[in-house]
Amino acid sequence: MMRKTGVLGAAMVLGLAGVASAQEAGNAAAQANNPLANMTAFNIQDYYIGELTESDESANQAWFRFAKPFSVGETNWIMRASLPISTLPTPPRGEKETGIGDLNAFAAYLIDTGNPAVSFGIGPQITAPTGKEEVASEKWSAGFANVLFNASSPKFQYGYLLTWQESFAGDDDRADVNMGAFQPFAIYQLGKGNYLRSAPIWVYNFENDNYSVPLGVGAGKVIKKGKTVYNLFVEPQFSVADDGPNQPEWQVFLGFNMQFL
Repeated sequence: MMRKTGVLGAAMVLGLAGVASAQEAGNAAAQANNPLANMTAFNIQDYYIGELTESDESANQAWFRFAKPFSVGETNWIMRASLPISTLPTPPRGEKETGIGDLNAFAAYLIDTGNPAVSFGIGPQITAPTGKEEVASEKWSAGFANVLFNASSPKFQYGYLLTWQESFAGDDDRADVNMGAFQPFAIYQLGKGNYLRSAPIWVYNFENDNYSVPLGVGAGKVIKKGKTVYNLFVEPQFSVADDGPNQPEWQVFLGFNMQFL
């Protein structure tokens, strides 16, 4: 009897451990695409732009992003810094130039929504003219960033990233910056770390009324190894509305993200 009870008890412990492990893996999958997740993160993302409007040229923009939560007194924040490396056609002959772009950073104050599965943050952002002349603005810009991520459902997560910035200093010979961007995102979990995704970025230039509205559907995979969550994805995107030169007609969004628990 004692032996049977011991085996049964061990089986129950293993079963509970399996449930806990599955729940942990499910939570990791749900939070893997949350820009406000309470984890240090490093992302490598790339946009291969197959065709630009009014030029038929291709382009590429790789992004290196680092995010880290921090506290100020009793308030909670998350900081995200992004640095692009761009390959763009440049006037007058459309020859391609490659170089580092402008460094962008924002700090979002995390507001308690009353639901731990719903993250909401808002705060200032700034862009510094760190880039090569041909592929950067050569302007200092400032504005705000606002992020929402809802992971209430283990099956479907959604949210958005809204940013706006305007230039306030820099090279007077370069065009002023007054840019807004809205990135809705939707994640549908397929199980075992696999998911479908859509996260296009809609951009509007308030200086010249140029805009770009792509839509896309892609797929990704979340893998948890020890205290690191790996997230790989690919998402083709196609323009459904645009105006102005050098807007993407179609592009492929690739990503390799890491979150450190």
